Amino acid sequence: DIPLSMKGNQEATSAGKKLRNMRFDTIYISHLLRAIQTLHYILLELQDKRIPIIYHEEERIHNWEHYSGDRNNEIPIYQSVDLAERYYGDLQGLNKAETMKKFGEHQVHLWRRSYDINPPNGESLKDTCERTIPYYKKIILPELQRGKTVLIVAHGNSIRSITKYVENISDKEIPNVEIPTGIPIVYTFDSQMRFQKKDASRIG
Repeated sequence: DIPLSMKGNQEATSAGKKLRNMRFDTIYISHLLRAIQTLHYILLELQDKRIPIIYHEEERIHNWEHYSGDRNNEIPIYQSVDLAERYYGDLQGLNKAETMKKFGEHQVHLWRRSYDINPPNGESLKDTCERTIPYYKKIILPELQRGKTVLIVAHGNSIRSITKYVENISDKEIPNVEIPTGIPIVYTFDSQMRFQKKDASRIG
């Protein structure tokens, strides 16, 4: 659970500047530190001065909350392990070049870029989809159906999983979809929640 690098800090600030005029009804983030830091930098840049409030999904912790402020003056934030980055198991935290030297470039490429081949004791992209997409459908999609504007701050593979569902991308094609770091992607849907437009170039 490593923090953002200096480059990551800069990219998050840049993302915040691009999103500065947007007003989010709800924000969903991964529980990992770098996602939390990314959101922090984004919030610092927003023109929206409502108070960010983190709500816990775990019922035991949720019952401890005694926030009694003005709900109209808050930005609700929900944190979930289901939005976490893909877990690489025994490869977690290893240097890519050294891993290739140990296991071979072809094998490491299969682990990293295939849809359903697991690294040792880790998740495949398919496994990531199987926790991320149900969370999106159960928790986030109903908000969108109510006409809400939602921000998701997560990771390359968890965002890739949601992208697969939203854009109806095949199992074969999704490993080739690149998710750029620090660049907001805005999806627009029609009233029937059919995907209409994807824009990552003219934000801000």
